[in-house]
Amino acid sequence: MAKPEKHVFICTQQRPQGHPRGSCGADRDAFSVFAAFSMELDQRGLFNKVQVTSTGCMGPCNQGVSVLVYPEGVMYRGITQADISTVIEQHLVGGKPVESLLMPAEHWG
Repeated sequence: MAKPEKHVFICTQQRPQGHPRGSCGADRDAFSVFAAFSMELDQRGLFNKVQVTSTGCMGPCNQGVSVLVYPEGVMYRGITQADISTVIEQHLVGGKPVESLLMPAEHWG
């Protein structure tokens, strides 16, 4: 495997139903987001340039599904399958973070 240019972390934390912090995995279908992200990168031939990893909690649980992109250190909030193409095209390929999906400063940064 080639050294990736970017690394995408997708929160798939699972907590019990009714947990006060909620969870990206159990409450927001993060596993489908992870799978769709991986599939689209593969379909675009980017799998060797962008590494995708599922993670535990990254902090702002009430804003999930949380997605963190390195080396830039850009965090997105509320990501759904419908957002994946935009994040890939605009940020991972085009180099410009998707402003409308950025984690609010009071939760990150």
